[in-house]
Amino acid sequence: MTPAELWERLRAEVGKIVVGQEDALQQIVAGLLANGHVLIEGVPGIAKTLMAKALARVLGLTFSRIQFTPDLMPSDVTGTMVFDMQATTFRFKRGPVFANIVLADEINRAPPKTQAALLEAMEERQVTVDGTPHPLPHPFFVLATLNPIEYEGTYPLPEAQLDRFLLKVVVDYPDEFHERAILRHAHKGVDIHRRVEAEVQPVADAETVLAAQSQVDAITIVDEVVNYIAALVRHSRQLFSVRLGASPRAGVYWLRVAKAWAALKGRDFVVPDDVKAVAKPVLRHRLLLKPEAELEGLTPDAVIDALLDSVPVPR
Repeated sequence: MTPAELWERLRAEVGKIVVGQEDALQQIVAGLLANGHVLIEGVPGIAKTLMAKALARVLGLTFSRIQFTPDLMPSDVTGTMVFDMQATTFRFKRGPVFANIVLADEINRAPPKTQAALLEAMEERQVTVDGTPHPLPHPFFVLATLNPIEYEGTYPLPEAQLDRFLLKVVVDYPDEFHERAILRHAHKGVDIHRRVEAEVQPVADAETVLAAQSQVDAITIVDEVVNYIAALVRHSRQLFSVRLGASPRAGVYWLRVAKAWAALKGRDFVVPDDVKAVAKPVLRHRLLLKPEAELEGLTPDAVIDALLDSVPVPR
């Protein structure tokens, strides 16, 4: 199954439950196929958790949801050693991070030590307890959510940790047409999470996802497009409104996601439009604006638009 075929089947199944968030879903799937992790920002009640649960169901992957709170400890995420009375020895009890898709709900509500435990697992793809490494399942994909309107009692992620996320996807309110459809679904009186199990059918499994990731790795990208990404990354550091531009790692991630986007579109090569299509989710959490730019009402997305306009597109 090609990534494009996987996307079409996935979109149809998830669309039975999640209404009006197709753009966000496609960006999340691109992050998965690029073998990265995704940060989701959105107000409460717009189906972030539902989307993650439905995605895991459709892909036939194990799913775990961790509600991040101020009292959450690293061992509550990774697992801990427990004493086995019968064997009279300690054994490792796995934490909720041992799943294919892990939803870290409101990650900024947990203290930095707990955040770091999850980020280590994301980077190393393993958990080390008492000096013993425990590999995480493959594929391993973290979806972390942020609430953009509540900051009391939160621990904002430092820029260095934000940079570990491949993409930052903004989930917005649905339009009027889709909001009416949501209300018609609600009128049926069936619990939406029960409908995920009853109506959404798996169309893939772990092997299918790993094969799709391998196909993304094999996507062709010519030197002209590579040079285009490099020029955009370098120019982002020279913008007047930016005090910290994209890092070399951002460029590497940008290239990977552009390849995934091309694969979802059914192509085996990257074009400049793929690079532009994923620019905002790749860069919006990596560009730090100057205080005066923020006072003028500039946003990272607006700066990214200006960046794309200022660098010539290869022919």
